[in-house]
Amino acid sequence: MQAVSIGPFIFAGDRLAAIVGIGVFMIVTTILAVRVDRRFGSWSTLVLVAGLVAARLGHVIEHAGSFAAEPLRIFAVWQGGFSWAWATIAVAIVSVLYVRSLRFGLWSAFALGLSLIAWNTVWQLTTAIPATPMSATVLEHLDGRRMSLAEPGHKPVVINLWATWCPPCRRELPMMAEVAAATNDVAFMFVNQGEGRAAIEAYLAAAGLSLDGVLLDPLRTVSRHYGTPGLPVTLFIGADGRLRSAHVGEISRETLTNGLSRLKAE
Repeated sequence: MQAVSIGPFIFAGDRLAAIVGIGVFMIVTTILAVRVDRRFGSWSTLVLVAGLVAARLGHVIEHAGSFAAEPLRIFAVWQGGFSWAWATIAVAIVSVLYVRSLRFGLWSAFALGLSLIAWNTVWQLTTAIPATPMSATVLEHLDGRRMSLAEPGHKPVVINLWATWCPPCRRELPMMAEVAAATNDVAFMFVNQGEGRAAIEAYLAAAGLSLDGVLLDPLRTVSRHYGTPGLPVTLFIGADGRLRSAHVGEISRETLTNGLSRLKAE
């Protein structure tokens, strides 16, 4: 699974890779500021801020239509959504304006290169995902019907693992319900983890949500089958029933639609 548990904290692989890369960068530049040139302190701060702001801004511009309808989501950075191509441009501009000597430039390149190596290493180790076959688990639908997860057959599937007590789950469910209602060629399953029918029905009624494909998994068999850490988790499964990718944590509209596009393109 594309996530790492460290004590009580769960990190998606891509986010952990970014954290490690940034951490290595700040450690190296702090040492350089003490031993080589104190300007590395201010340079590293400018590079980091400019890179992150540009990465987020680039992502928003690339998905302007989606953000136009929900402008406040621009600040929902916990959902992810960064364009690293834009970040690279911003880092290059800041460095060109800041670097005044070959020595400073070489050490700057060393710090950036080392952080990229650290980021890529963690990325490669944490984002690989096995092509796990679809679980054969038979679950009960909210309306009382029993069905197998493999029932859609020869059709891509998105499985969302959620619970009513989970704040990120509650934030993403309205958007996912909207996308699911507008998608005919991919089946959506909202598999509740560990809760009873009464709690689920009470939550959906209070939230005013109409969700098709709500399934009860009181023993969390689906989470165990796919080895998922925590909630929410969104699984993208191909028409052959094998897992293609997984998103750990609250999912954005852009990430969901991109995942759907990849499934449909197969």
